[in-house]
Amino acid sequence: MAFLADSLSRIKPSATIAVTNKARELKAAGRDVIGLGAGEPDFDTPENIKEAAIKAIRDGMTKYTAVDGIPELKKAIVDKFARENGLTYKPSQVSVGTGGKQVLYNALLATLNPGDEVIIPAPYWVSYPDIVLLGGGTPVFVEAGIETGFKMTAEALEAAITPKTKWLIFNSPSNPSGAAYTFAEIKALTDVLMRHPQVWVMSDDMYEHLVYDDFVFATPAQVEPGLYDRTLTVNGVSKAYCMTGWRIGYGAGPEKLIKAMATLQSQSTSNPSSISQYASVEALNGPQDFIAANNKVFKERRDLVVAMLNQASGLTCPTPEGAFYVYPSCKGTIGKTAPSGNVITSDDDFVTELLETEGVAVVQGSAFGLAPHFRISYATATSALEEACKRIQRFCGNLR
Repeated sequence: MAFLADSLSRIKPSATIAVTNKARELKAAGRDVIGLGAGEPDFDTPENIKEAAIKAIRDGMTKYTAVDGIPELKKAIVDKFARENGLTYKPSQVSVGTGGKQVLYNALLATLNPGDEVIIPAPYWVSYPDIVLLGGGTPVFVEAGIETGFKMTAEALEAAITPKTKWLIFNSPSNPSGAAYTFAEIKALTDVLMRHPQVWVMSDDMYEHLVYDDFVFATPAQVEPGLYDRTLTVNGVSKAYCMTGWRIGYGAGPEKLIKAMATLQSQSTSNPSSISQYASVEALNGPQDFIAANNKVFKERRDLVVAMLNQASGLTCPTPEGAFYVYPSCKGTIGKTAPSGNVITSDDDFVTELLETEGVAVVQGSAFGLAPHFRISYATATSALEEACKRIQRFCGNLR
């Protein structure tokens, strides 16, 4: 009898975490490595948020809380959705989890039955398909390639929907591509969804505030109010508020779904950290001006990285609308020979040779379901990005 559960064989470790760990190991061994794999801002958590956490500790807010969020945080989330997205929710329609990943996980595990299909545009965040598989569902991938700006078309969505489709996972701005859908592009997709009432929408808005060049963010339930009763809108404080380690994500949707998610969470992690919750109240209710200041730096880094990568032989790098990633194609390097003598036959080979030769750690596109590409996170020091891009240029220039 096998000791490990069969369900574990359906999933694999996160590729982005694996790359980050490999870079750490090489650094610890004395290698000069620039890690561009981690998806977290290099800016510190703002002081007012830290102070709110310290105050919560001093005030003794260190006990168990309600399973899926303290009332103060649920109210702050309700206010945020009304203020920024024009969406009206009650606190009973809000779920707070230990990061956005848990909110997604809870929703999928609470709703999926064997045979249920979940549409996932590719490239996708590495965890989406694995969570679907763990929940017993079937991921259905819809390719959204470089020719459509890494965005799924209405026609492709329509073609992917079957009577078994239960969810569409929608992520804008996107991890890994940074692609963000305009209001009109979302409307084209929601028009399709209105014709298929069995399909629910999971909108992962984690990068909502990280948009550039006057891009205007929109979310599906806002674009099409007719989808309100079958949409879970997911967000969190990790990216915009530089709070990745605080582990707070949240979602809002129909009460029956939120209640089911709370039941699941009550038998897994129970409540998120009380201190992190009080800090998140301050994040959502407090000053927001630092977001624009951070975005100004991110935009400068994005423009630097896009320009330098497009000067590298064999690479093509589109300019993303949001997030802090670029997703260049390395198609022009396939078939060439690296300095090691190994032939590059895939993006996996490309990132392996790049790390070994130049000490730059990036994530292969195959991990995100669309090859041959690789993902760079530009949420790191500008000087390190510039040096990394010089190394990538040198690496590509030395391919034969």
